[in-house]
Amino acid sequence: MSASIKEIRNVAIIAHVDHGKTTLIDSMMKQTGIFRENQRVSERLMDSGDLEKERGITILAKPTSIEWKETTLNIIDTPGHADFGGEVERVLGMADGVILLVDASEGPMPQTKFVLGKALKQDLRPIVVVNKVDKQDRRVNEVVDEVFDLFVALEANEEQLDFPILYSSGRDGWCVKDLKNSKDNLEPLLDLIIDYVPAPNVDKNKPFAMLASLLDFDPYLGRCLIGKVLQGSVKVNENVKVLNLENLKVENGRLTKLLRFQGTKKIPIEEVFAGDIICIAGLNKASVSDTICNETINDALLSTPIDPPSMAITITVNDSEFAGTEGKKVTSTLIRSRLLAEAETNVAVTFSENETKDAFEIGGRGELQLGVLIETMRREGYEVNVSRPRVLFKKNDDGSKMEPFEEVTIDVDDDYSSAVIDSMNQRKSELKEMKSGGKGKTRLIFKAPSRGLIGYQNQFLTETKGTGVLNRVFDAYDIFKGEIKGRRNGVLIATDKGEAVAFALFNLQSRGSMFVEPKTKVYKGMIVGEHNRDNDLEVNVLKGKKLTNVRASGTDQAVILTPPRKMTLEQMMAYMADDELLEVTPKSLRLRKKILVSHLRKRAS
Repeated sequence: MSASIKEIRNVAIIAHVDHGKTTLIDSMMKQTGIFRENQRVSERLMDSGDLEKERGITILAKPTSIEWKETTLNIIDTPGHADFGGEVERVLGMADGVILLVDASEGPMPQTKFVLGKALKQDLRPIVVVNKVDKQDRRVNEVVDEVFDLFVALEANEEQLDFPILYSSGRDGWCVKDLKNSKDNLEPLLDLIIDYVPAPNVDKNKPFAMLASLLDFDPYLGRCLIGKVLQGSVKVNENVKVLNLENLKVENGRLTKLLRFQGTKKIPIEEVFAGDIICIAGLNKASVSDTICNETINDALLSTPIDPPSMAITITVNDSEFAGTEGKKVTSTLIRSRLLAEAETNVAVTFSENETKDAFEIGGRGELQLGVLIETMRREGYEVNVSRPRVLFKKNDDGSKMEPFEEVTIDVDDDYSSAVIDSMNQRKSELKEMKSGGKGKTRLIFKAPSRGLIGYQNQFLTETKGTGVLNRVFDAYDIFKGEIKGRRNGVLIATDKGEAVAFALFNLQSRGSMFVEPKTKVYKGMIVGEHNRDNDLEVNVLKGKKLTNVRASGTDQAVILTPPRKMTLEQMMAYMADDELLEVTPKSLRLRKKILVSHLRKRAS
């Protein structure tokens, strides 16, 4: 049975990417007895997805629950990357308080501002935790001042401004009110959650109603909906109905399973009560933002609106010469169904299609979010062609063109700051603030059009010798800034189908940098490298050395190849020009021209 209202606290942990949310939750679970003393436990327990583990970032918001001093603490782990801000927005509705985690060295970053702003607008009172205070370059007092300034800038009310501050090391599992105190455990934080975060503001006497905030799929239970019960109670096998935001009935159904969270597990229970965060199964059509309620209720619960996408890609069926050789899911019908399912479960994603239903536009928050979707589909066995990401424009009231802008925070060595400023200026960016970060570092804050940032990450790392850190978050739509020059170099295009030959690649090295290595399968129209000049060049990578019966008078020149340039999926998406596509299969990533045949391509240009 679920705990009573007085014994529940619902809190979300919000922060910029890599400020230590997931690691802190790991330590909280270990110290509250979720695991046996002899149980082997991996790190970053809440990052359960393969992509989350590989990239070391949280992509999906996930709730967990721990018990502390006869109180159930429902804790929601949220993504820290700006591209997954939609996940943060919709789960904050389940929380009654937030823990704002801030790195003791970096201080508030762009995503800190974004998530804190959303929390303050929902009248949530934050607990501020300055994390990683054991770092060598910590600047605790300055960070506390910066956090307070951020609260003021975001127009926090007096109650929110009176926030408590704790200092912690999530990795080592301790938290203190004063750095002079003994650093033993996380009890000060756990106690503060109970004392400071209010109990859920719910009505236990009204008929049952909950707002679905997350959609999950269980291999045994099927479709599962996660949310906070806002009123009443319900038992297993009771009948309910589902209402959408327009108060229209979506379906009637029976709750076959009720589950609550405990550590990393879902525990079946017989009855749930107002205030608790739960998971339900048995409904086939209900989705995110729907109200699951007693059959007597006719008005849906209010849902927090989500900021619309600012970027989009077009996904089409793979039509290259290698189509269907590496993936099993290749038809437009299968691709369409998969994208519709994604748009249904992820409210930060939009779906549209052309009249012939063979080209699908997917809108999202940024390159990373769209890249994660494509990578997930790839691992599921899909083959698709993906266009270059493009920003979504709007029209102002007076008819003028508007485009999305981002706040870009760059931490860079002093020696490289001028090069970065010059590059950002070329991308129509406006330098808003420049300040010393100490120890030879400079912090630059720009307002930049999203268009100009597509593909900039690679150049930025080159300009800063890999030492710079760039963070970005959506700011607002503003007046269109005019043309921004794209990629300066042309590409090398294969002229025929076959396997690349070492001798041919060796002879082409003077023309540019190669993307393929010997024995790589290529086809006509596939991009095999970057040209040194600004024009595209068709090349034969299949041409081997001619053999004769006459021995050469001199020694043969050794074939020494420069290692090919390898790019990630997101890097390839950003690298493409408008007349190019990325071919994605379960085994390969290939850049290609939209029009594969040379003379047709020239005619189109």
